[in-house]
Amino acid sequence: MGAQFCCTSLWFAGNAVAPELAARFRLPPGSVASLTSAVQLGFISGTLLFALLALADRFSPSRVFFVSALAAATANLGVHLSGLGAEGLLACRFLTGFFLAGIYPVGMKIAADYYQEGLGRSLGWLVGALVLGTAFPHLLRSLTAALPWYYVTGATSALTVLGGVAMLLLVPDGPHRRPGQRPRLMAFLAGLRQPQFRAAALGYFGHMWELYAFWAFVPMVLAAFQARHPAAALPVPLLSFGILGGGSLACVGAGLLARRLGPTRVATTALALSGGCCLVSGLVLGGGSAVGLVAFLAFWGLVVVADSPMFSTLVARHAPAESRGAALTIVNCLGFALTIGSVQLTGWLAPRLPPQLLLLPLALGPALGLWALWRGKRVEAVKTH
Repeated sequence: MGAQFCCTSLWFAGNAVAPELAARFRLPPGSVASLTSAVQLGFISGTLLFALLALADRFSPSRVFFVSALAAATANLGVHLSGLGAEGLLACRFLTGFFLAGIYPVGMKIAADYYQEGLGRSLGWLVGALVLGTAFPHLLRSLTAALPWYYVTGATSALTVLGGVAMLLLVPDGPHRRPGQRPRLMAFLAGLRQPQFRAAALGYFGHMWELYAFWAFVPMVLAAFQARHPAAALPVPLLSFGILGGGSLACVGAGLLARRLGPTRVATTALALSGGCCLVSGLVLGGGSAVGLVAFLAFWGLVVVADSPMFSTLVARHAPAESRGAALTIVNCLGFALTIGSVQLTGWLAPRLPPQLLLLPLALGPALGLWALWRGKRVEAVKTH
């Protein structure tokens, strides 16, 4: 879990220093969406290649994790190169995302290789580590506000190397791993014919439409409120860390709760609550209470990610056993492809909509996810009768 936290700190390292990067590289307005989408596009490309080659199934997952961590840390440091232009910056963020494909889904594969029972709880801890790592650059920016921006990128790269080494030295291959498998993409596609696997995948896609756009634009929402109400004096980086990082507690709590209620019920409840937050966001974001805004975003930050380990559990549980690593990777790939759409759409809408309506379109994701879960449950009920 510690390795996952350290390595995923790269994800939003660029977002945490987006204003400084925009000034240095002369980026146009909307650079937050571009920086986020570059990482997501890299992650999609990486997960697709990792899945096609079945690297996590054919080779030691811990070694794949280690090599990917070193490569991602190097790509993250690429933004320090002198003479780098805007295209080079986006290329470095793309490569960082590409090698994150060997960290996040491979980490889930390692957890699945260790736990057959209690997988939801273990993935709750794992995704909680991801959430905390994703939020961590905002805390670094808050603590190093008086220092140059490259302290954030340097620190996150150092953490990533530490996490990769720890995984290599301390986490051997799990007892349930089935090594030496060849790529079996068609086995994954066959899994889509299974109602439970299809429902889990579609639910995950709806969840992803909302999640990363919310994470990417929380600092912008806070900054917009601060601009309208200067007397509020909001510590935007610190609050961004708290709102995003608080979701790690929700992931762990959801994993524990799933032992009693089951992952499907927990995922459905969290998705419904986050969808409700989307729908009422206009009322809260347009208000004048700083306390009300922060409390609302903090609650949303909890429920928006609480279902993430549940969907990962459901996908891992219902994926074809012979291609579980590839299945997890491909579902991640498609889910992150959707995040580019939602992030770009939100970035495009930002100057065209009143700030209080900016996050309303994210409700499309939870609506899709809830429909898929309901549909899957209905099909299963028909089968059992």
